Amino acid sequence: MSKAPRTAISPTREENYPEWYQQVIRAADLAENSPVRGCMVIKPWGYQLWENVQRALDDMFKATGHQNAYFPLFIPMSYLEKEAEHVDGFAKECAVVTHHRLEPDPDGGLRPAGKLEEPLIVRPTSETIIGATYAKWVQSYRDLPILINQWANVVRWEMRTRMFLRTAEFLWQEGHTVHATSEEAVEETEKMVEVYRDFAENWMAMPVIVGSKTPLERFPGAVETLSIEAMMQDRKALQAGTSHFLGQNFSKAQEIKFQSESGDIEFAWTTSWGVSTRLIGALIMTHSDDDGLVLPPRLAPTHVVIQPIYKDDSRAEVMEYVQSLRDELAAQTYANAPVRVTIDDRDIRGGEKKWYHVKRGVPIRLEVGPKDMAAGTVFCGIRNQPKSVGIDRAELVATIGEKLATLQQELFDAALKMREDNTVELKSEAEFRDFFADKGDTAITGGFAWCHYSDEDSLQPLLKELKVTIRCVPRTDNATEGTCFLTGKPAAQRAIFAKAY
Repeated sequence: MSKAPRTAISPTREENYPEWYQQVIRAADLAENSPVRGCMVIKPWGYQLWENVQRALDDMFKATGHQNAYFPLFIPMSYLEKEAEHVDGFAKECAVVTHHRLEPDPDGGLRPAGKLEEPLIVRPTSETIIGATYAKWVQSYRDLPILINQWANVVRWEMRTRMFLRTAEFLWQEGHTVHATSEEAVEETEKMVEVYRDFAENWMAMPVIVGSKTPLERFPGAVETLSIEAMMQDRKALQAGTSHFLGQNFSKAQEIKFQSESGDIEFAWTTSWGVSTRLIGALIMTHSDDDGLVLPPRLAPTHVVIQPIYKDDSRAEVMEYVQSLRDELAAQTYANAPVRVTIDDRDIRGGEKKWYHVKRGVPIRLEVGPKDMAAGTVFCGIRNQPKSVGIDRAELVATIGEKLATLQQELFDAALKMREDNTVELKSEAEFRDFFADKGDTAITGGFAWCHYSDEDSLQPLLKELKVTIRCVPRTDNATEGTCFLTGKPAAQRAIFAKAY
């Protein structure tokens, strides 16, 4: 019996997917747990990745007419109480500030003092505090629309945390807009979920399904929630972004009113939409392998790392050659921006250096030594290819942008194939149970199931038993009537069912 190939990450995905995920984060040096329960420290490589996400999305938001602003971290509890459904959805996750200072206690420690007249909620989301601000800004139809985005941190006191996927504090953006008509607000909701789809597929190389959330899965207080849903390599779904049409629910609670062109006083129509550092978790689980992180080039902090190989007497000559190669590569473009190139000249063994960059997901690794210089070649390793190969230096420089673009597309194609290979249509309860049945704590099972359904409430006992949720009702390829897989009743639409993060 042949031995399994050695991998840089242990356990492998097949052996223990949840632990593999944690080990990839550790090996890539993306983040670590903090002394504060449920919180993480995002390390420089992980934060550079988030910065690239921010830059790309921020440009997309501004291209669609939005501006950035910042609103308070603390929200008076009375603000949340005005929107009953909203507060009910977040009440169990809220962190509450009740005092405004510390004082010495008799035992030599500290204790809270200065009780607040009204408790303050540490921002779990900002609809209420932003709505109160908008109520002051909006007086006339001439003040509309308001199109604002905020980059911020939020706190939701999660009981079971996992780095980047669920943490007590995380980073995100939240857009909040106000409109004069329902039609304009619906258009905004649809526009922004399309921005998220574009980003997920063309920047993250992560195929997604766009759909509407069912009533039981909607954002608390929303009239409609649109989401993008991605399949991870363990076949679970991950909600990667949401866009909410809030109707007039929040404008009525926060008194966002305006005088219309006809002179009538009307309540405004609002939306909100957001993505978070959860996207980093999605990226890890979409592309990474048993040797570590795999990064789509459009988001990678570094596109190319050059590793010089030399002995002491050849160092100066090799470094001069490597620096000129770096300059040539950096003068090339990929995705309308300069190629990002670094030189790793650390005094460590070549093999250790190679695996350092493999585990961090650098798209292209180059090795250059005296023999390569003499031959005019470079030893080139591409992150999704099993072996490095020699390539002519001039050819490498001329095609570096093409190689990065090819890798980006190959990652998307592989993720799409994985989703298609693990998506089924189910027509009976027996098929549903068999597809989603657990086959051991670490076994990878299930996938996406297209199913007709007639009544969401009647499905809940079965879904709870199997730990499955309705991910969304897809907005395309879904105009088929059928019968509910559980009740046999006529059903006008299908939904995607899956286990999820």
